[in-house]
Amino acid sequence: MKQFNFAPRKRKKKVSGFFGVLVLISVSIVLYSYLTYRNISAKGKVLIASAKELKNSFSKNDIDLLNKDLGKFAKEYDDFEKSARSVYWASFIPYISDFKNAVEAGDYMVKAGQESVKAITPYADLLGFKKGESSFVEKTAEDRLQTAILTLDKMLAKVDPISEDIKQAELRIEKIDPGRYPKKLGKTIVRERIDNIKEQFTGMASLFVEAKPLVKNLPEIFGSDNEKTYLLLFQNDKELRATGGFLTAYAVFKIKNGKMTVQRSKDIYTLDDSISNHPQAPEEILTYHKNVSRFYIRDSNLSPDLPSSIDLFNSLYKNSGEKVNYDGIITIDTNVLVDMLTIFGDTEARGFRFSAEKDKRCDCPQVIYTLLNEIDRPVGFIKEDRKGILGDLMYELFYKAIGFSPSKYWGTLVQEMFKNLQEKHIQIYFVDKDLQQSIEKLNFAGKIRDYEGDYLHINNVNFAGAKANLFTTQSITSKTRLNDQGKVSREIIIEFRNPYPHSDCNLERGGLCINATLRNWIRFYVPEGSELVSYEGSKKKMQTYDELGKTVFAGYLEITPMGKAQVVVKYILPSNISSKNYKLLVQKQAGTNEDKLTVDADGKNIFSGVLNEDIEIKTK
Repeated sequence: MKQFNFAPRKRKKKVSGFFGVLVLISVSIVLYSYLTYRNISAKGKVLIASAKELKNSFSKNDIDLLNKDLGKFAKEYDDFEKSARSVYWASFIPYISDFKNAVEAGDYMVKAGQESVKAITPYADLLGFKKGESSFVEKTAEDRLQTAILTLDKMLAKVDPISEDIKQAELRIEKIDPGRYPKKLGKTIVRERIDNIKEQFTGMASLFVEAKPLVKNLPEIFGSDNEKTYLLLFQNDKELRATGGFLTAYAVFKIKNGKMTVQRSKDIYTLDDSISNHPQAPEEILTYHKNVSRFYIRDSNLSPDLPSSIDLFNSLYKNSGEKVNYDGIITIDTNVLVDMLTIFGDTEARGFRFSAEKDKRCDCPQVIYTLLNEIDRPVGFIKEDRKGILGDLMYELFYKAIGFSPSKYWGTLVQEMFKNLQEKHIQIYFVDKDLQQSIEKLNFAGKIRDYEGDYLHINNVNFAGAKANLFTTQSITSKTRLNDQGKVSREIIIEFRNPYPHSDCNLERGGLCINATLRNWIRFYVPEGSELVSYEGSKKKMQTYDELGKTVFAGYLEITPMGKAQVVVKYILPSNISSKNYKLLVQKQAGTNEDKLTVDADGKNIFSGVLNEDIEIKTK
């Protein structure tokens, strides 16, 4: 009888069944993934459209519309997040984990946004938002400011929970690793875009968290509890000095419960005249200044570090008959004047009309030429308090600011003032150590910063060179060799150009001497321990020393009208700065504007643009 073995057929059936189940599972997973992707993608498109509506409503400054659209966006984000949760089970996959972190970060930011809008809604008209009913615009200018200050503490009650939401969002964004993504998908840049978004978000979140101590103290700063006294120092950036410009005028103002009074607004020379005995000038002035042997308040901002310059200011100010005890100092330059005139329009002070329009006589804003013409042009009589006109103009602009309807100008004004803080056209100093620390964290204090990495700050001081900085441009080229015989070497090239003709500087003819030879004391602040290789372009003996936690290379040059000059500095970085993951912080000098900056590393360009604020540059 013939025997048959059925075992192989059974195994074949089992194998066939296993593969069938595997195919079915695979198809199910693919189908589920596809349907999930379609669902999430569809919800994402709805969310993007809603975000555009929200952005549009915010630009309209309408608080009721903003509340409505934010509520709609929050609902649609919640719907999107519910769909997104369907893939969270696969968070062991790095890309899904990144997606989960991004969605959760967004949820915290939506909560922070809702809390913020809820906090400001009752006071929306004070912040420049339009509102259905508002009695704020009917108040006097003084009462408007007082109302705004006295309600600040109520608006700030939500700062802590908002800050916590932003912190939680930041913690999740930090977990996302751009390095795991491809540089490109087709023509679309991927990795760099993710890296930039992450960096921008981290910067924004850090800014808010660091600003919290200052924000919470705003009512106190504006005198909600005790009267505060502040000095306003005007720096003429067209005659550039270490902290932003020649100290031209000053004002003393007090503020109590939002009521501000200007006690004094005068020429800086009247402050110097109130000091009976001026000491001998410091070595820097004796070396680089022209015909100055005594130390005056107007020359006291010698250090690029504002707090250090204020120490020098105080060493003289304490002997002044005009001295007042102050709670803080605010410095501003001409950019602030121009921005305010651009927003509020032509303004009159002391019988003069001031405008932001370009004046052909100097190829600069009319306000700049009019001030220089009134302050600096020689006349056959004594002008009392000639530079005090600046204080009068600022006074008029301030009352314009609080006199207009907030919804019309305040939003723009706040944006411009924040920009001026970032670009160091406004700098702040507080006597209170905690407040000072908070303003330093925000980088609004004009402080030379500590930095773990390569560092560069170039500081120019115009000593008796008329107002030539109005006409002189500066281009900076930074070159780094990351492995120069085992060391990191640096070369900095600065080219100055003045394409305008010399002014009529004949005092007897009454010429307005604003463009003349620029006598420029220049200092390079680099990482402490850097070793100088060469310094070309200085007309005086180059000096090297340590200051403010940096090594300084100092020299002197002159730039003539219709001329140019160049400085080239080569040096070796200290061994503690590695070529691996090289990064560079370029810190802008206060008072400068539109300086061109090019940064190369090993012959490859890693930055090319304008140095309008501090810039951190990293090699990829």
